[in-house]
Amino acid sequence: MTDGFRSPSDDPIMILLEWLADAAEHDAIQYAGAATLATVDGDGADARIVLVHEVDGRGLLFGTDTRSPKAHQLRLHPSAALTFYWSPLERQIRIRGTVELADEAAAEKTFDDRPRGSRITAWACQQSREVSDRRVLEGRFAQAEGRFDAGHPVPRPDTWRAYRLVPESLEFWTAQRFRLHDRQAFQKEPNGRWRRFTLEP
Repeated sequence: MTDGFRSPSDDPIMILLEWLADAAEHDAIQYAGAATLATVDGDGADARIVLVHEVDGRGLLFGTDTRSPKAHQLRLHPSAALTFYWSPLERQIRIRGTVELADEAAAEKTFDDRPRGSRITAWACQQSREVSDRRVLEGRFAQAEGRFDAGHPVPRPDTWRAYRLVPESLEFWTAQRFRLHDRQAFQKEPNGRWRRFTLEP
């Protein structure tokens, strides 16, 4: 069990960056930037794990295929929630906000951060589309792999873009004895400042 929430900062982005750094340094956490992204459309709510590539004062950056369900849902309803959970640290961060399409440079960053094989998959597949057989996918991957020389980078397809979640609220949670957990929340005020307050477990 981790120590209680003790950060004196009134800037939740700075705390988020500190917690991400702690997670990245922990041997038992493979992907510190992995988070659950929740979206909604006319059929209801949806959620999946995404990799957050960058965090700064503008928000949290992630990438996806523009033909994917989440991209479609974000076009319809450009707001979402992100949740980080690091079990070895017994810490969680919940974030809600609006989502905007990021620029081309951000799209390049999220694509270049992917391993080479994952970049080739982005060329071979349309995310979440129904396919008749896995062998079809493997055949398309082999074809896409043959298009790119091993010694050269795999370029970003036009269908790959980056999105930025701009936080409106954040909650930092740490586990405590008897489930008397620490929950520190931040809400952005109309003047752009953050209001910090404590929530009951």
